[in-house]
Parts: sequence; C-alpha cells; structure tokens
Amino acid sequence: MRSINPTTGELISETPQHDQAAIDARINAALTAFPDWRDRSFVERGQCFETLAGLLNERRDDYAALMTEEMGKPIVQARSEVEKCAWVCEYFAAHAAVFLEPHSIDTDATSSRVVYEPLGPILAIMPWNFPFWQVFRFAAPTLMAGNVALLKHAPNVPKCSAAITALFDEAGFPVGVFNDLFIDVEATGELIGRDAIRGVSLTGSVKAGRAVAAAAGEAIKPCVLELGGSDPFVVLRDCDLDWTIQRGTYARMMNNGQSCIAAKRFIVEDELYEEFLDRFTASIEALTVGDPDDDDTDIGPLARADLRDNLHRQVTESIDAGATCLVGGSPVEGDGFFYEPTLLSDVTPGMAAFDEETFGPVAAVIRADDVDHAIEMANRTRFGLGASIWTDAERGKELARRFKAGSVFVNELVKSDPRLPFGGIKDSGLGRELSADGIREFVNVKTVYVR
Repeated sequence: MRSINPTTGELISETPQHDQAAIDARINAALTAFPDWRDRSFVERGQCFETLAGLLNERRDDYAALMTEEMGKPIVQARSEVEKCAWVCEYFAAHAAVFLEPHSIDTDATSSRVVYEPLGPILAIMPWNFPFWQVFRFAAPTLMAGNVALLKHAPNVPKCSAAITALFDEAGFPVGVFNDLFIDVEATGELIGRDAIRGVSLTGSVKAGRAVAAAAGEAIKPCVLELGGSDPFVVLRDCDLDWTIQRGTYARMMNNGQSCIAAKRFIVEDELYEEFLDRFTASIEALTVGDPDDDDTDIGPLARADLRDNLHRQVTESIDAGATCLVGGSPVEGDGFFYEPTLLSDVTPGMAAFDEETFGPVAAVIRADDVDHAIEMANRTRFGLGASIWTDAERGKELARRFKAGSVFVNELVKSDPRLPFGGIKDSGLGRELSADGIREFVNVKTVYVR
C-alpha cells in the first residue's frame, strides 16, 4: 500500500499487506467482540461514539492535514470533513435507539412485534476521496446497531486508515469492534465469501460494485453499494442566477472535483444558456489552483496520476467530438497531479463528458430547449445518484418527482446528511446509508408472533 503525496508526487510511506495469519486474527477478534458489543445498551455504545466525536473535534487540524497530505484535499474542506465525522457520530449516538426501537403491530396474535437485531461482522470497502467521512458514514450507524466492522480502505490512503483505527481504540471501543485490513482485491473477494462476514458495504466504481454484488449474492449476504454518478445540475430560466452560479461552481469543484455527488452535467434552459455560460466561465476562471495546505486554495491536485490521465482523455475525446473548451483543458505542468479547472460547452450525449463520470475539476454544459428537454437530458444517464434543479422552490418541488435519482435537491447542491437517506439507483448502486433507512441495512428485521 503506497502513500504518495499528490501535491509533489513524492512517496510518503509504504505499508505491507496483511498476510493470512493477520487477516485471520482480525476476523477472529471481530467474532470474539461481537457478542459483548451486541448485548451492550445503546447508551453504552453511544458513549463510545460521543468520546470518538470529542477526539475528532479536538484533533481536527491534525486529521485534516493527514487527508491533505495523502489525497490532496484542500485544507479548509478537510477540516470540514473531520467536523462532519464528529457530527455523524453524535447523531447516531443520540438517535440509534429510536430508529431501532421494537414496535408492536395489531394482528390476530396475542402480541406481534418487530425487533431489529445486528448481524455480526460487516466488511466496509471504502474509497480514497473522502477518506474519513466515508468510513464514519458507514461505521456510526453500523456499529450503533450492534454490529462490528472490518475496514478495507483504498490502497493510496493507508495512513488515514491506520489513524481511524487508532481513534476507535482510543475512544474505548472494545478490541475487535473496529479493525482495518490491508489487503488486495483478490483477498477482499475471498473475504466476502467467508461465513464470518455477514454483510458488505462498498463505495467505489461500477466495476467494483458488480464484483462485490456478485460475491455477496453468491454467499447470500446483504450489501450496500454506492457506485458514483454523473449528477445533473438543471438550471431553469426562473432561477436565482447569482445563487445558482455560486453554488454550481462549488458543486462541481469541491474536493478538486472528486466527489460522487458533484454536479457534473450542467443542463441549462435555452433562454438562460448564454448568460449562464458567461458568468459560469468567469466564476471558474477566478478559482485558485495551488498548494492544498494553503487556506486560499480552491483546487488542489487529483489524488493519483492515473486519475489525471483518465480525466484528460475524457476532455480531449469530448473536444474531438465537438465540445468547446472555454476554460482549462490540460494537466498543469510541474510537480504533482494537478489539472486545470475546465469548462466544456456544447456538450451532447455520446461525448465522454456527458456519458461517463468525470472525476475531477471538469464541468460540462448542455443546452436544453425547455424544462421537459432538460429533465429528459438529466435522466439520460446510466447513473442515478443525485440531481439538483434551480428554479422557483414550489415549481422545483413538483418537478423533483420526474428525476430518476436517489436524491433531488432544489436550489442547493447535492450533499449527504446524517438525517437523510443517502444512495442511488441504476448504476449508482443499491441500498441506503445514513438516517433510519441506513441503520436498518445491516440488521435482521425480525417478526416475533405470540398467540
């Protein structure tokens, strides 16, 4: 597992993979820890998460710096990520008992009720782009439900993985309740088939999702898959254009453009198209590219060289197919894996910037004849994670039902929130994280009928 600083391209550290004995030891520790953790009260589990939240807030700057070093996240956004991790810990510490409260249902029985029981060790296969948030988004509801967890983190953020595991230990979680695994794809596939693993949560590529779903299906185990997206950002002529431009720029460029729920396809109604394009161009040109450790930096590097190469392929193929490059369009010369903030106009279906997920600071603008055409273009994708529409609020609420996506935001960028279910449809995956829906993904919903 190689940790490379994407700002400089220099090797930070190398972490050896776990051998079979180390893997077995961690699985056995999880199995040993589960009965005690399962039987603890929500209050006891919640106390561990409250302690964990306190440590996250106390060491916010240290963990933010670690993320910035290992995957290039702008430091201001990295601090916010740590704070959000503390929030999700506090939220599920406070609400898990309510979400999983047994309840009675009137039937012909003397009593009939539904109870929620944890399953056991759950495997989390997590990505590099939000190296803390993705893990805590999984861990807080899953562990508060009484399960235990094994983390297989992305191979380019091993220091983040180790830091998170150490945090759980420091917060007083029993040995084996949360542990990390440094393993490759082959070992991960084998692990899913083991009887000890009772469920799998993956955030990653469609290719990885198909493999995990196949392995989980073969073993008849539940899985939650969040597989990315090509979120539409639909701009109608009655929007608040100042707000739309400001939020649209951040929605595309946050995390250096490396977010599953980033706005990627800007679909603009014809009447507003030229004005939107002019102002969006100016907004993107004003962004600062530079050292992600600097508070004034808007755009840092991409996380890996191969990611930058693929993004540039998508840009050049789109231009060759007829798109117009108004801003950027090239890798930045020099050290690290930087790519210019890029704006493509005249994008149409069939181009890479329309059909594929672009994971970097590249915005594609599409002209729509009217609102019906805009929504048709928004849904013309194999993905279905999030969507946003910018218009009169009441009108947007009515139009939201026409989008084929796991979430629709009206006059706000798509974001995850512990209080709301998060996940997608179509090639964006299945299942939900967060909220009451998310905490019930890895429990046995058991009927108890008594006559």
